[in-house]
Amino acid sequence: MNHYRDFDNYLKEYPSENGYFGKYGGNYLDNPELVKAFFEYAEAYNTIAKSAQFISELRRIRKDFQGRPTPVYHCQRLSNLLGRTQIYLKREDLNHTGAHKLNHCMGEGLLAKYMGKKKLIAETGAGQHGVALATAAAYFGLECDIYMGEVDIEKQAPNVTRMKMLGARVVPVSRGLRTLKEAVDAAFEAYANEYKTAVYCIGTAAGPHPFPLMVRDFQQVVGDEARAQFKEMTGHLPDRVVACVGGGSNSIGMFVPFLADPVELYGIEPLGRGPKTGDNAASVTYGKEGIMHGFNSIMLADENGEPAPVYSNASGLDYPAVGPEHAMLHDMGRVHYETVGDDEAIEALFLLSRYEGIIPAIESSHALAYAIRVAKEGEPLSVLVNLSGRGDKDLEYVVDHYGYGDDVIKKYQNI
Repeated sequence: MNHYRDFDNYLKEYPSENGYFGKYGGNYLDNPELVKAFFEYAEAYNTIAKSAQFISELRRIRKDFQGRPTPVYHCQRLSNLLGRTQIYLKREDLNHTGAHKLNHCMGEGLLAKYMGKKKLIAETGAGQHGVALATAAAYFGLECDIYMGEVDIEKQAPNVTRMKMLGARVVPVSRGLRTLKEAVDAAFEAYANEYKTAVYCIGTAAGPHPFPLMVRDFQQVVGDEARAQFKEMTGHLPDRVVACVGGGSNSIGMFVPFLADPVELYGIEPLGRGPKTGDNAASVTYGKEGIMHGFNSIMLADENGEPAPVYSNASGLDYPAVGPEHAMLHDMGRVHYETVGDDEAIEALFLLSRYEGIIPAIESSHALAYAIRVAKEGEPLSVLVNLSGRGDKDLEYVVDHYGYGDDVIKKYQNI
């Protein structure tokens, strides 16, 4: 039994002054210049985050530029198909640029302007963070370099085009598995040479302090809105709140406002092709404590303790570690972490497309798939899913590998 009242002062207690969520987090960078640069970040953020001018400007940007608040939507046809469970979506796919990523990118861009920086540097996997950061750079008049693995460049061609259209320089990464982990490595290396004039903007709630704190704070708008909207819509809180987890930005933003409520929280990790090492990216489920990219958390490691190869059909989830706040919430038992594989996620994508007219990102489809799994159990529950992004970027990949979903729809029509 969770003691929800224990989380009443959660935001004041975590992270610590040095960026720790329990034993996780911190700053383990071995470059003294980068340590100094990240300390500068923390000092600037802690100052500006309490500034009425900064808060007012960020609120204006969210309303007038991003189109917030995004709505909560009841999936009535899908819910009726599956039984008694009622499925709701927090529609972050309707946030400008099509995903939750812009929430922290606009905050980081505003911080960069405050610090007098000239360039934004980042990595991207699915491309949504890259598009969001390129958008922020264009909005604030900053240069922008996006590092992206060659595998993801091929899978996410529409987002690569969008980044270039917005004026960003997309830098292909050809080392290793040529996916998200290698893109982070390359972006860190580039930033080490430009830290005096640039800001590094990690794409998730991971990395050295203060990034897990900053991204959590900027993404909390998702859960704050969803909690108020759901209560206004239904008169009560949802039974379960669900979000996909790679590094963990959309999920931590969704979960934190519900921590002190009697609501069950579920983070859904990518099982990929299965539990074998290299076939999934389920860090919490199969990982162990370890340090990578300058922070301590739970990660998938090989026999030498180095980050293991990972896989998911969702480019934004194939990262071998999880943000430190998720690691702590797992150890506390406050958030449950489950897995969904490639095929189950794609089935969910097709069902939402055909029954509700919403094409979700493959990443978000992992969370939706868990809600569908729960609905099949027949309990009269309400499940709120963070639909973290839209699926435009995935259409070519999905059609090439899975078709248009006709077989999935026929199977459900025959239930």
